[in-house]
Amino acid sequence: MTSIDAFFEACLGKWSIERTYHYLNAAEGEIERSHTNYDIRPLTEANRLKVLKDNERPEPGDVKCHGFALAFDTTSERGDKVAMELNILFVPTSEVVGVLEGDYLRDKAYEETRPMVAHFRYDPQRAELRMTTRYTRTVSVDAITLVNPQLRLRQIQNFRRPQFDDLPLKELELVGFGVEKKVV
Repeated sequence: MTSIDAFFEACLGKWSIERTYHYLNAAEGEIERSHTNYDIRPLTEANRLKVLKDNERPEPGDVKCHGFALAFDTTSERGDKVAMELNILFVPTSEVVGVLEGDYLRDKAYEETRPMVAHFRYDPQRAELRMTTRYTRTVSVDAITLVNPQLRLRQIQNFRRPQFDDLPLKELELVGFGVEKKVV
């Protein structure tokens, strides 16, 4: 069992990430590999307030929130490059049998460069953080499993967003897998 505090503490630092993406709707089942460098730092108080303001959220009061300043740069095997810096804040809203759920706030999102409110669920038995983001055309389900403080596994599933949010996610468009190693 890994507490959410220990999970987020282990996430801090620099990470080297190898990912493989499977595009399921591509004519030939395209597969793409990429390398990403992550730098994850604690969120400053000024940036914590900015994330809340950008997402039009009130101060969460006595609720313990975890946040990061995240910078990354990705290079695909085709040579495509993406770099981004953003601030993220996890605001718990409920806990049932040790599983913590809440809002995952960003001042910029990955697929749509605007503030974004998503959902998170942390399962301490699995040491897994699952984030679900409803973009305009896609619903992204991103799971990070902490194997140990130096190794994380990542799974990304992108679904076509259904017409109504209460409908199940059925049309899987992309699946990604990653191995994330902490750089010492």
